[in-house]
Amino acid sequence: MRILGIGNAIVDVICKVEESFLTNNGLTKSTMKLVDELEFKKLLGNLKIEKTISGGSVANSIVGLSQLGNKVGFIGKVNNDDLGKKYSAGLIKENVKFHYNIKQEKIPTGTCLILVTPDSERTMCTFLGVAGKINEKDIDEKMIKQCDLTFLEGYLWDKGDPQKAFNKAIKNSKKSAMSLSDLFCVERHKEYFLELVKNKLTVTFANEQEITTLIGAKNLNDVIDFAKSIKKLVVVTRGENGAIAIQNKKVIEANAKKDLKIKDLTGAGDLFAAGFLHGYINNFDLKESLEKGTDLSARIIQQVGARL
Repeated sequence: MRILGIGNAIVDVICKVEESFLTNNGLTKSTMKLVDELEFKKLLGNLKIEKTISGGSVANSIVGLSQLGNKVGFIGKVNNDDLGKKYSAGLIKENVKFHYNIKQEKIPTGTCLILVTPDSERTMCTFLGVAGKINEKDIDEKMIKQCDLTFLEGYLWDKGDPQKAFNKAIKNSKKSAMSLSDLFCVERHKEYFLELVKNKLTVTFANEQEITTLIGAKNLNDVIDFAKSIKKLVVVTRGENGAIAIQNKKVIEANAKKDLKIKDLTGAGDLFAAGFLHGYINNFDLKESLEKGTDLSARIIQQVGARL
């Protein structure tokens, strides 16, 4: 297997709603809110489900890599409930090997309620469920050693069991990559993320805001100097300013695609990572890898949903 992803196994439940639904439920449009099981059920109780998709940030990247013809797998924690079975089936349909033994848990499968308003904006309510309870026992050491690269997400990292699972995965990996995931994650786990980026990861994916916050940089030049000093591959997405890869003394840039009919920005970073990693493991040069990432992210934002 080429790449094994480890991340939050979240089922995306997509529902169409009117603006009034957001207002009546005190939701801020276009944001993501963590909710408990009770609130999640209350919201879903009044809605008609359009479709369910196996989601989660790294899982989206892994599906993208599979669609590009790479042999890939995924580890993520689900329960042996209806949504857990749907999650597993959704990955298998995309030719992704699901390396997790589903068993009965006390907590349900993680779910993200995606509320789509008539203007195509998406407002998300996430109940992490059992996804956030990943531990060392869930990590298949033998499987990791057989892979060329392990890809992790910052969303999954938390003190305690998830941290131990992360460390076990990285320790047994030939190469490891991670996405910093979100500014909220960076601010919450700054010290640990910095240690990972400097000393443990082979490849780090971040947007400009995440990486500048992580290292306390004033501008992109500071980020470039930092990446050169740690001698690791750091890949920074910059929205309409394209993307940049820094490795040793090399600094390579790629422009963003122009004149796109943007429908939904969900999954842009996930699919960028898929395109870049496709290039990386298939021995493309950095410029070609950046362009493949840019191409995939341009395609995903012109449709609704985080899967091509």
